[in-house]
Amino acid sequence: METLQVELPADLVRAADLDVEHLSADTARVVALLLFREDKISLGRAAELCGTPIEAFIQFAGRHGVPLHYGVEDLEQDRRNMTRIGL
Repeated sequence: METLQVELPADLVRAADLDVEHLSADTARVVALLLFREDKISLGRAAELCGTPIEAFIQFAGRHGVPLHYGVEDLEQDRRNMTRIGL
């Protein structure tokens, strides 16, 4: 995956309570969560883009009060995907 470097003000990093040791990963999770919350990407895509297992991303979303809005259409799509891959 192509990556970019970004400079962030230290005050912003502290205000967001991001881990400086894992700043890139933490920032990617926050951006992915924002995109998911705004319905710009799916839950699975959000987890994929920030390199986080979907279960961990679900927990991350819950800790930040972001509802999963996982509906019937999402369930049907997951069922089709599971059938397609033989599960």
